[in-house]
Amino acid sequence: MEDVAAIPLEKLVKTYIKINQVRAEIKAKWEEEDKALKAKTDAIKGALLQHCKDHEVESVRTNEGTFFRTVKTLYWTSDWDSMNKFIIENRIPDLLEKRIHQGNMKAWIEQNPEAMPAGLNITQEYAVTVRRKT
Repeated sequence: MEDVAAIPLEKLVKTYIKINQVRAEIKAKWEEEDKALKAKTDAIKGALLQHCKDHEVESVRTNEGTFFRTVKTLYWTSDWDSMNKFIIENRIPDLLEKRIHQGNMKAWIEQNPEAMPAGLNITQEYAVTVRRKT
């Protein structure tokens, strides 16, 4: 690969935009094909689940492989105010995932620059955004 620092900026921007267009086309095609394949596998999974239900079994072994059904449980709330109150009252913060909301933390620090939470790490790096000519 040639030394990109020696290439004129106009050519770098043009090339960057072209590459992103090709990547977008490839991604769109892949997503379309993947969506069709996922629909097929979902239909197959539905048939296999129906087989388990119809025959009152939890698993089936075939010459090609074994399939089994499991129960997947998801928990969510439609009332975050009540959920937050419940978590605080019962002292069970472990019910929440351990991650920081990036936008909210940024806004909070901007409003409270003197009050940094202990253990908070901040990493900043420059990024380049390229826009095509309009």
